[in-house]
Amino acid sequence: MAKLIRWNPMRDTTDLFNEFDRFFETPLYRGRMGLPLRTDDVVGSWSLALDVAEKDDNFLVKASLPGIDPEDLNVTLEDNVLTVQGEVKKDETIEEESYHIRERRFGSFSRSLRFPVPVNAAKIEAEYENGVLTLTVPKAEEVKPKRIEIKVA
Repeated sequence: MAKLIRWNPMRDTTDLFNEFDRFFETPLYRGRMGLPLRTDDVVGSWSLALDVAEKDDNFLVKASLPGIDPEDLNVTLEDNVLTVQGEVKKDETIEEESYHIRERRFGSFSRSLRFPVPVNAAKIEAEYENGVLTLTVPKAEEVKPKRIEIKVA
């Protein structure tokens, strides 16, 4: 059975803008324009991909970090900015010349994100299971919605 997909006349334009965005974020362009390089432009360093979801009372932050020792991770919160840092150690068991393909990343990584509302640093919970780091970041009490009861006179 065939599916009908609605044609979007702006799709090609959106794809073009995405290509422009990717070009202007390349190290070649940023270096020529005197702009600072991003973390993943530095050799031996890369940026961590995160999933961030918002619930009523907290934020849920997930990062895939398979094969990383939790002891090599550092999670901090300062001025409402969460930072996850760590290092993936290079596998030294196979000599460099004997690889056919080497696509895994090694070196240090860091990723920071600013929460849109104040959070409670004292109650952040971190769990590392099956290569996934999960952070539960509670919102501060003052930003949680409060129901105000209306008294009838």
